[in-house]
Amino acid sequence: MIVPSTRTLALAALAALAALIVAASAPGAWIAAPAAGVALLVLVLLDGLVAGTLLDVRVIAPTDAEVGEDVEVAVLADIGGHGMGGAPEAALSFDPRLGPGGRAALALERDPASGSWTGRATLLPTRRGTAALAQLWLRWPGPLGLAHRQVTRELGSEIRVWPDLSPVRSPLLQTFLRDAQYGLIARRIRGEGTQFEALSEYEPGMDRRRIDWKSSARQTRLYARENESERNNQIVFAFDCGQAMCEPVDGLARIDRAVSAALTASYVALKGGDKVALFGFGQRPELFTPFVSDSRHFHRLQTAAATLDYHAAEPNFTFALATLSSRLQRRSMIVLFSDFTDPTSAELMVESVGRLIARHLVLFVTMEDTELSALQGAEPETVADVAAAVTASTLARQRAIVLQRLRQMNVDVIEAPWQAITYRLIDRYLEIKRAGSIG
Repeated sequence: MIVPSTRTLALAALAALAALIVAASAPGAWIAAPAAGVALLVLVLLDGLVAGTLLDVRVIAPTDAEVGEDVEVAVLADIGGHGMGGAPEAALSFDPRLGPGGRAALALERDPASGSWTGRATLLPTRRGTAALAQLWLRWPGPLGLAHRQVTRELGSEIRVWPDLSPVRSPLLQTFLRDAQYGLIARRIRGEGTQFEALSEYEPGMDRRRIDWKSSARQTRLYARENESERNNQIVFAFDCGQAMCEPVDGLARIDRAVSAALTASYVALKGGDKVALFGFGQRPELFTPFVSDSRHFHRLQTAAATLDYHAAEPNFTFALATLSSRLQRRSMIVLFSDFTDPTSAELMVESVGRLIARHLVLFVTMEDTELSALQGAEPETVADVAAAVTASTLARQRAIVLQRLRQMNVDVIEAPWQAITYRLIDRYLEIKRAGSIG
């Protein structure tokens, strides 16, 4: 397809103005105006014809990406006979979950070695799921810059956007897993926990409460009990996929931040010998995976977490948590990721969580609302700023009351910025495991 350029439109506007001047000053020379227009049209067509023809065009994109991580998409074009014109331009349309607006423009540069044109665009996925690369538009100008050759291609390729696993791959966590007592190689941990392992001779510095007085009475020396840390515990990571969890925090939905933290903690739990399952719910339960007990099957949890959807509606805590409780046959540690915006929804959540703590250990995880903190701490300049600060203070106070109620119900609460949630959760899990509070 040949389309006129911006330069052509500017010349046409100038020609129209010149035609009006000629018609007013020399009516007999009116024939010059249509002749100039025809000449311009002929030049546009000729410029478009000699611009060159598209021999091949390719879009190179990864098939998998992680939410919140940059994705590079490249466009390679071979254009025959395009030597004197300007640089080609390209545009991509894609699923909005790959970037705001669902559109990206690329400026192509010539590769001297191959003679082809190459352009790159960096996309930033903001939501999990399968995202399509829909269409490609490519155009390049003729030597005179009066016309462009334009080509449209239907792409039909897809990029699967997975949860962010960068914390799992971080050197800090890998070093921790290698060196800590819950290392990469599963081994029996003595000295802590609740399960009896063996007797050893008491040495100065040991906890005196570990002395086994009956065994020591039969010997001439003091002996201490060595216990093994609990293993094979059931850990359930439950995700509220409702409206509050779909609100963004620093560019990504809270649910995506929660999924990343949960998968990282799941990896640590699997390395520690425990079993992990995922549970997701909105207005009804949507996901409940079988328990995974081997870190080699961690990809199953990752695949399941990628299917958690986003819902612009309030979750049904009563139905969801009652369903979860009915499916758990033994005492488990339930890590609930949730958030709330009003006291009514929070009240239903508190009541539902209260029914779980009779049989299970519940850990409630929520992210600090940075927007509320910013509104509270902002220097007011107008009446609207004062009103916003008062409203933010009220919401923050209501939030603190709800979290305090959960703590009074013996629910362990973690509230922290999203950057700190992952390691706060791992630390708390290890403390609970050492204390033997799960089983």
